[in-house]
Amino acid sequence: MRSRSILTVVMVGLLAWFCGDTAQAAADREKLLKDPGVYGSFAVFKVDGDWWKLDKAARGSAATEVKAIFQKHADTVTADTYLLRGLSEKADFFIRVHSMEMLHNQNFLVDLMGTTFGKYLQNTNTFNGITKTANYVPAFPDDLKEAMKTPPDAGPKFYVVVVPIRKDAEWWITSQDGRGTMMKEHADATVTYLKTVKRKLYHSSGLDDLDFITYFETAKLDDFNNLVIGLQRVNENRHNTQFGSPTLLGTIHSLEEILEIFSR
Repeated sequence: MRSRSILTVVMVGLLAWFCGDTAQAAADREKLLKDPGVYGSFAVFKVDGDWWKLDKAARGSAATEVKAIFQKHADTVTADTYLLRGLSEKADFFIRVHSMEMLHNQNFLVDLMGTTFGKYLQNTNTFNGITKTANYVPAFPDDLKEAMKTPPDAGPKFYVVVVPIRKDAEWWITSQDGRGTMMKEHADATVTYLKTVKRKLYHSSGLDDLDFITYFETAKLDDFNNLVIGLQRVNENRHNTQFGSPTLLGTIHSLEEILEIFSR
């Protein structure tokens, strides 16, 4: 009887440990997607035409190999997948990778490119950046700071847009107050769309040939279009030497969905 009680205690302890470990893994993903100081890499791929010459069984086996790579690196990176095919003639899909060390992003992508599927991929673009705390928002008026806390509407956001940005030298030699004034005007232009367009900013200076990577999710591309038109009308836009080129427009899909599309 006593041994049965001990066994029960052990089993309960193991269950608690397992549940806690699973919760921690979920918390790590949330941390990587929300915290500053996280490295983000956007790897864009075009599938070679020879891929489609493989039979369906070979493509399915290659897809299983890709899943294993995602699982292998799950303890160090979180990776999200997006379909570009049908909306771009230059690329078919991209992966957004987050981790606490850029080395982890690199190791994951190197392993992915070493798979059977990876050997049929052309890496058309890679953008690298790091998340930071807001630089200009603390100096904004209280009403604008409060407005910028508006959460995005609930519900799925099907579309993703990635816009790389590079600033001119004048932007960087302008005083903090001068840049802050322009960024207030920029922020004012975004308030109308905070509910329908979700945005995340990555800082890339020194990590890439860019200064920023802007990542957007929305279910309303018309709102995103109007947002960009509004941002093109503010003074800060005069300092953009690159806005897009390329602009990535795609749809949000799970890894399983992406692999199913490319293993049909």
